[in-house]
Amino acid sequence: VYPEDIPLDIVYEDDDVLVVNKPAGLVVHPGYNNYTGTLVNGLVFHFQQLPTLPGNDGRPGLVHRIDKDTSGLLLISKNERSMTWLAKQFFDHTITRKYTALVWGDIESDGTVTGYIGRSVNDRRVMSIYDDPEKGKWSVTHYRVLERMGYVTLIECQLETGRTHQIRAHLKHIGHPLFSDAIYGGDKILKGTLFSKYKQFVENCFELMPRQALHAQTLGFLHPTLKKQLLFEAALPIDFESVLNKWRRYSDQRLEVGD
Repeated sequence: VYPEDIPLDIVYEDDDVLVVNKPAGLVVHPGYNNYTGTLVNGLVFHFQQLPTLPGNDGRPGLVHRIDKDTSGLLLISKNERSMTWLAKQFFDHTITRKYTALVWGDIESDGTVTGYIGRSVNDRRVMSIYDDPEKGKWSVTHYRVLERMGYVTLIECQLETGRTHQIRAHLKHIGHPLFSDAIYGGDKILKGTLFSKYKQFVENCFELMPRQALHAQTLGFLHPTLKKQLLFEAALPIDFESVLNKWRRYSDQRLEVGD
């Protein structure tokens, strides 16, 4: 992996671990068509000796990842002992990972989405949810409503498992895709009126946030040396906050005119 001087937003650091707040648009590790300019390129520039999990030589320090266009907290191991310790917590599903998400529609107050997640037969970029265990890996997401804003709902998602695109695929599966999620259909106007003024309002929101409305807000784990639980929070980035404020104002205006 080629070292590059990419700035890191470090939330916490000690001899064992690093917690980074990743901006949307930054790929986590090198891969097909993304050999440079990733978070890992920045990590190997700032920290020369990072461990790798077996079979993951191109991903030094990583015990998990988040999508390119998802913002938020990422946990990095700085030595082999902490990597083994943290990898076990991910395997045992004892890591706390909560995401803030904006979804289309008036979702139920709270719930749990389960199913076997695997690649779609129609589009390899997309993950689908199946009943057949031979078609994917078991996945569990818990969610609860934080705020309702007319045609969209702000929710908190807690991961029990951590599969590729899990939250995005689960929410699409139950009919509430993430706002502005192009791969899972959330970049179209899925709820609301046919008025041109409303259409222009939503288009403006898409322009403000041209990526899925998903932020890894909370991360908690048992520290390998301190042997105590650490919990971190990352505030919503500006694009997410701006879109929320627009929807709040729109929702308030609808209530005022009795729509």
